[in-house]
Amino acid sequence: MPGIYVHIPFCRSKCRYCDFVSFTDKEGLQDSYAACVIAEAKSRAEELKSYTFDSLYIGGGTPSFIRPDLVAMIVTGIKRYFNLSPSSEVTIEMNPATVTKEKVDLYKKVGINRFSVGLQSAVDSQLEDIGRGETVSDFVSCAKILYGENFSADVMIGLTGQSAEDVEKTIELAASLGAKHISMYALTPEEGTPMYSDYLNGDLPDGDEVAALYDAGYKKLKSLGFVRYEVSNFTLPGFQSRHNVNYWKRGEYIGLGVAAASHIKDERFSNTESLDEYFKCILSGHYAEVSREKIEGQDKKDEFIMLSLRTAFGVDTEKYKEIFGEDFFMEFEKSLDTCKKFLDISEGNVRIKEEYLFVQNSIIIEFLGL
Repeated sequence: MPGIYVHIPFCRSKCRYCDFVSFTDKEGLQDSYAACVIAEAKSRAEELKSYTFDSLYIGGGTPSFIRPDLVAMIVTGIKRYFNLSPSSEVTIEMNPATVTKEKVDLYKKVGINRFSVGLQSAVDSQLEDIGRGETVSDFVSCAKILYGENFSADVMIGLTGQSAEDVEKTIELAASLGAKHISMYALTPEEGTPMYSDYLNGDLPDGDEVAALYDAGYKKLKSLGFVRYEVSNFTLPGFQSRHNVNYWKRGEYIGLGVAAASHIKDERFSNTESLDEYFKCILSGHYAEVSREKIEGQDKKDEFIMLSLRTAFGVDTEKYKEIFGEDFFMEFEKSLDTCKKFLDISEGNVRIKEEYLFVQNSIIIEFLGL
């Protein structure tokens, strides 16, 4: 089933690695922004009236930074204008330093049932270095509030001075405090961020060192009962992120808010990254789109293959034939032969072997029509 994404662009502070659309100086616009997100949902309601959504993901930015009544208002508004399944997964991203029991209680009251918490590292000096504005004790306090809930923790690898033991310690902390899902992402130093200077100066671990950190984290997660279902995502049985699985299966989703992206009926479209422009569009009764593209032909195939091979599910070759009318094994006979040592190939399925999933890009490229 399709999903809904809502972007909350407000933050208390900007992390040194962050290139997402977020603002630290526009806190006073929160009320207006929440009202505009609901207005945007209302404007999309007619074209999406035949859709039943089974996931809602509130990301950012830092959604837990804004007033909790505004979060509740947004969730309630979305339920008013969209058909959200009663069994929907409803996720909110949270910075541990902004979480209180009162906020969580209100989130749960309006139907939020999954919490994604940015831990990143269990080493305070590393958190300070990346500008997180939180401490390990903040995460511990947050996890105690969320005890027994369905919560996920983010772990970042590739930080300055980070060791395999640091990664293992971070994972152990998250798991011991009840995280049912752990996302382990490699730091990507984006041009224009302060962290990019660290990269240029050679202060960050190189590719081989990051791969070793990933391997250590993967082994620790596996030993704790977490199953990898996408290159960066690990879960205890039954706690996959339904919203993210929809992305990787090339499902449909509507994005609301500044910079939000959507995928509906093989069209990808995105909203403006300018908060002022977003307000002007929504308040004047227009969509805030700045780009729209029909995905078809080779591009559609490339998306299907790239997203599928990132996951433990791999390429469903029957689904491929159903969508594209072609036999995957015949079409990619040469690529399959070239990459056979890296692949598990069976009737109806092609996936990257477990030990090669972290380096999937060099394998996936063999299947793309570049």
